[in-house]
Amino acid sequence: MYKIDSNGLLVVATQTQPAAQARVTEISEEALLVKAVRHGQQEAFAKLYRLYAPLVHGIVLARVPFAEVDDLVQDVFLIAIKKIHTLRDDSAFGAWVAMIARNRAMDFHRRKRETQELTEDLASHERVESDRDAANVLEVICGLPEAYRETLVLRLVEGMTGPEIANRTGLTPASVRVNLHRGMKLLREKLHLEEQS
Repeated sequence: MYKIDSNGLLVVATQTQPAAQARVTEISEEALLVKAVRHGQQEAFAKLYRLYAPLVHGIVLARVPFAEVDDLVQDVFLIAIKKIHTLRDDSAFGAWVAMIARNRAMDFHRRKRETQELTEDLASHERVESDRDAANVLEVICGLPEAYRETLVLRLVEGMTGPEIANRTGLTPASVRVNLHRGMKLLREKLHLEEQS
């Protein structure tokens, strides 16, 4: 017997003992989707993509130039679908794909150093004033320590809530709150210094 609870979890009751002592096992929607992907259901992967694309986009955006982000997000999901059989805990897809995104961003910089390419063409493109302001703020965010940078991009750019960030990255809610609080404080200080200069 099973049902979906208020958190979107599939609750499965198994009866190995009398009905009063039935054991209840919860299976998250994420785990069900991963299982479906392993069985070749493309719609399930599309759903995982929609759920986790903002997370991956935010992680990559915090680490690489804006012009490279979309390609790297696609790369992350291609790696994920090819290696989904290596995921040990089906309910840990979020933390796993976040790790792939971080590694892919590091690979990007490693390759960039190896080939000595500098891609600073963003400043030469004409932009609307608001786009320039957003790019400047993003540049300041990308100069912050990594722990703050990632959570700020996920919150401010991707629009994820603190609990969503914690749930999808595997961080504790307390860590996310601290990172957001300290990151926002640093961001305000740096933006204030830029305005004065």
